[in-house]
Amino acid sequence: MKRIGWAIALAAAAMTPLAAAAPQATAPAANTTAPANDTAPAAPGIPMVAPTPDIGEPTPGGIAIQPQVTELGREAQSFHNNWLLLLCGLISALVLALLVWTLIRFNRKANPTPSRTSHNTAIEVVWTLVPVLILVGIAIPSIGLLRKQYSPPPADLTVKVIGNQWYWTYQYPDNGGFEIVANMLKEKDQVKAGERYRTDADGPKLLAVDERIVIPQGKIVKFIVTSNDVIHSFAVPAFWTKIDANPGRLNETWVKVDRPGVYFGQCSELCGARHGFMPIAVQVVPPAEFAQWVASKGGTMPGAKPAATPDSTAASPVTEAAVPAAGGAPQPAVAPGAAPATAQPATNQAATAQN
Repeated sequence: MKRIGWAIALAAAAMTPLAAAAPQATAPAANTTAPANDTAPAAPGIPMVAPTPDIGEPTPGGIAIQPQVTELGREAQSFHNNWLLLLCGLISALVLALLVWTLIRFNRKANPTPSRTSHNTAIEVVWTLVPVLILVGIAIPSIGLLRKQYSPPPADLTVKVIGNQWYWTYQYPDNGGFEIVANMLKEKDQVKAGERYRTDADGPKLLAVDERIVIPQGKIVKFIVTSNDVIHSFAVPAFWTKIDANPGRLNETWVKVDRPGVYFGQCSELCGARHGFMPIAVQVVPPAEFAQWVASKGGTMPGAKPAATPDSTAASPVTEAAVPAAGGAPQPAVAPGAAPATAQPATNQAATAQN
């Protein structure tokens, strides 16, 4: 009896999958063609620009300000070179002359009996008014520079800069919100076989990155700067740009670069053990190349229409004739000139499988 019971159980188990598959055999053949890919293929990226010697990067042995490529930077550089340095030189020369004259005129040999004068109204007026006038002469152009720096014109592009320990992330909210992550490129002897390493085309040592910020030439770009952890500082000397990245706070600066090329900077706020390994690289390209780069990252230009998406219902066998009227039963679609199909009884596949 046990053998007969086992035989019946095995026969029932073998018949169950066959019964479940039987109703599916009468179903129309499925479409084996893969659906069209709705995602447009990524556009090719832009060529990586090699840095120009002494432009946008430190100069070995250099002591001057980097050549400026923004109008604000050129104005600030002119103020520094033609006014501040001139004042510093004149003040230093005056102080040195007074010291030398005092040493010669009032030493013990030349002036054995020193004067006991304690006040001199004329001298006190001079040493009060002259510093005030010097400070006013510095303040007037400084206030003009500050006004231009912190009163930006309407932006053509916004880039959100986020500092992390110890790398940068950049977001493009005006172009679909895509994000890039920039890490410093290591030297050839510091990476494993097959990994990317720094070359001269990437930039100087400790300044080259695997992902550059790309901005359009001649456009006003607003940088919104913040941090995810500690205080960093976003600084690109050739743009006359340096602003802190504070966690929980948004700071803002702007640039307008008319010269295409690549420009380097660094985090300029002590932020931890690897503070010296947070470089910044900005590539300035013509607007057409910028649009191409945005497309290669999966973004879109403002005002551009998204790529046309194929209608997924175009190949559907369901037509308007098959759509039921309100309160009515669905009617099968009938091709013109074809005989009406014979109604088939509805089959409950689940019930069939269970039986």
